[in-house]
Amino acid sequence: MSVIIELSLPAAEFQLGRILSTEGDTRLFLETMVPLGNRSVPFFRVDTSAGDGFEEQVREHAAVSDVHPVNTHDGETLYALDIERDDDFLEGVAELDGYVLEGTGDQEAWAFQLRFPSHSALSTFQQHCYDSDIPLDVRRIYNPTKPDAGPWYGLTDEQRETLSYAVESGYYSLPRRCSTQDLADEFGISDQAVTERLRRAIDTLVDNTLLITQDRDGASSDGE
Repeated sequence: MSVIIELSLPAAEFQLGRILSTEGDTRLFLETMVPLGNRSVPFFRVDTSAGDGFEEQVREHAAVSDVHPVNTHDGETLYALDIERDDDFLEGVAELDGYVLEGTGDQEAWAFQLRFPSHSALSTFQQHCYDSDIPLDVRRIYNPTKPDAGPWYGLTDEQRETLSYAVESGYYSLPRRCSTQDLADEFGISDQAVTERLRRAIDTLVDNTLLITQDRDGASSDGE
């Protein structure tokens, strides 16, 4: 049964945080980790106002072999980052079949919401961080299937608010009564960020309700 942990750690205490600790108040969003050989390639997005100086500063880091833009949309650029040295924190997540639900940070600190397949996997991850001298500030650990485990099934406040507003405004109605741009304007973010937030929200909601219920019962009720 999966478990979710919300934590924060100083940017200087893990590889990706150190690499992306650029000057200024630039905020970064970790999108996903894509396996490539023995490593995982992080994809992150940042406001285009960071400019060429941001890209150059990241590329000059000793642990970076390459960083390149994947696409630019509505004022944000998505980057792929090729790191020559392992990131003990993120590799620890991947090795235990964990998944980064949310990852945001700046030059000072990062906040993560991570999902692990079991409490045992989470305990192993925490021990891994302890052994690797990675100081985790654990904010919350919960199993969304328990009545007292948190009221929103693993959704962040932003995800819950955006998904609720989208449903109430007719985003999922036929015909659709609300556009992605309408949602973006409401929350002051790009339409790409809205789409990604809704995708993550739905993925988290289904994974922490329907799929876990299937695992607990041993089979889906479909077809009975």
